[in-house]
Amino acid sequence: MSMKNIKKLNVVLALALCLVQWSCKGFLEIDPPSNSLVPATVFKSDEVATSAVLGIYSSMAASGYGSGDSGSISTICGLSADEYIAYSTVLIPFNINQVPADNSVLANLWLSVYQRIYASNSVLEGLSESKVLSPSVAAGLRGEALFTRAFNYFYLVNLFGAVPLHLTTDQRLNAIASRKPVGEVYAQLVADLQEAETLLADAYVGGERSRPNKAAARALLARVYLYIGDFKNAEVYASKVIDMTSVYALVGLNNIFLKNSQEAIWQLMPPAGANTNEGNLLILTATPIQVSLSANLAVNGFEVGDQRKVNWVRSFVNATGTYYYPFKYKVKSSTTVTEHSMVLRLAELYLIRAEARVNLDNLAGGLSDLNVIRVRAGLSGLGLTLNKSQLLSAIQGERRVELLGEWGHRWLDLKRTGTATLVLAPIKANWQATDVLYPIAKDEVNRNQNITQNEGY
Repeated sequence: MSMKNIKKLNVVLALALCLVQWSCKGFLEIDPPSNSLVPATVFKSDEVATSAVLGIYSSMAASGYGSGDSGSISTICGLSADEYIAYSTVLIPFNINQVPADNSVLANLWLSVYQRIYASNSVLEGLSESKVLSPSVAAGLRGEALFTRAFNYFYLVNLFGAVPLHLTTDQRLNAIASRKPVGEVYAQLVADLQEAETLLADAYVGGERSRPNKAAARALLARVYLYIGDFKNAEVYASKVIDMTSVYALVGLNNIFLKNSQEAIWQLMPPAGANTNEGNLLILTATPIQVSLSANLAVNGFEVGDQRKVNWVRSFVNATGTYYYPFKYKVKSSTTVTEHSMVLRLAELYLIRAEARVNLDNLAGGLSDLNVIRVRAGLSGLGLTLNKSQLLSAIQGERRVELLGEWGHRWLDLKRTGTATLVLAPIKANWQATDVLYPIAKDEVNRNQNITQNEGY
């Protein structure tokens, strides 16, 4: 990351703090020499340290990859898979799986994720240097910073494959960092999340479900373990969250995405005075100029009687045609905030545990978890007549409709199960097997001679 971009990061985070009405004074007072990014950050109070962490969440939600807007992971991955149709010039390459390395959305994705990682590292270093913080506050903030670093690396490694592993703010190291193998990145992810689990509290700080707690760390660990094929730990960690029945429960389909929904494990708060970017982008009141929902998915992707189609899919009709859109978020724009952007929720944990159990040959247990989600959607439960392969296929089908449009699940599921080419080649004229990874941003390859480009680009 260049010095210029780091300075931009400080401005973005400082502004984000203002949005959440925390004091900006003293935040990330970094003015390092040009050849180093060793921060002078020493948090002078619990409030200042907390502000630094809150700034990470605010900047994620405001714009870019975590915001739910047109450049978000949810949008571009939905386009890369078979969920959305693109109308914008910069988004069409994702839809046809022909993303150039100099695409502006791609460049912003790469840069902004590493900015959040830098911010997490800066918080971790600042906490280690500060001597006046309350021990409990410092421990919790360290847990949050480790969690956010792991969360960001989860998406980097799944979207790009091997990536540079930045664990410091020192630009002398980061500027020449080479790509680390996927397994090494995942090992760091697991280590960060395991430590975060020990540091984070069960209760949400501040009453909102917008700051990760112990359950959030466990939920992300469950997902990571599923992705790396550690099915036993995926089951264990999913169960740890599912079993917290006094805190988490499946709710009605139209109540899931409300702020502080009981199904929510982690949500991002939208900017002050606004509802979600997802609602603003996806709810159509005119001919779409960014994205719309795939007509094939909207019309044919749901079983007969599936209440998710009834409650989560809408259409807009005008003289130019019929356009479909997801209706999980019900508010396009309003100054009264009723919805928060969902990042982690309980339904995913049931589906993680279902898949893990089936892979562990506990077909009855996996079927039970799958049917919990189906019954909530108004469908009949499946029977034990399905074999292992059929049950795994049914779980993937359920993930497709349950997690529609959320944080790239469909795209990542096709990749991790090795079915991307099977599913996408028949409907994507230019599909190549190498399209499962995005290109490394051109600016990064040009800047760092130790960075190699992904195959096919």
